[in-house]
Amino acid sequence: MNIVLGITGSIAAYKAADLASQLVKAGHDVHPVMTPSATEFITQLTLQTLTRTSVLVGLEDEKQSWKPGHIDLADNADLLVVAPASANTLANFANGLAPDSLSSIYLALPRTTTVLLAPAMNGKMWDHPATRRNVTRLAEDGCHFVGPAEGELACGYQGLGRMSEVGDILAAIGELSLRL
Repeated sequence: MNIVLGITGSIAAYKAADLASQLVKAGHDVHPVMTPSATEFITQLTLQTLTRTSVLVGLEDEKQSWKPGHIDLADNADLLVVAPASANTLANFANGLAPDSLSSIYLALPRTTTVLLAPAMNGKMWDHPATRRNVTRLAEDGCHFVGPAEGELACGYQGLGRMSEVGDILAAIGELSLRL
């Protein structure tokens, strides 16, 4: 399966390395796309090494071909997985905004492409009415969610907001792949 793996700015971004590695080991073609803020938490080199694929961060990185890279990735994706999915990215997706390569890919996906989102944020952010509206809109648009999980958050709080464990995300991908 051809998977675009989106990584956004969250402390949970380190888990994307394990997820990418596990997906590659399972035989998937994994194409990492990072938001600029994700690069503050995990390096492009880590994901490039684990996936054996170049990592797209900005639209200015798309100089290898006449066809824009974000369009090519969207056209060929069987599945878009965003793990972690920050509140900012959920808002961009829900409102049709494309300030980065990942959001541009989301908007360019064929409507038949499956999308799995693994939110990760502070519990208050997750519970905020704006985030809840965005999640509802994305679900109505056909996006699938795994998590968030409950537990200790990076900010020191306890509650809902942790990114789901890699095993849970892999299980959700497995379930969705049966529908593809």
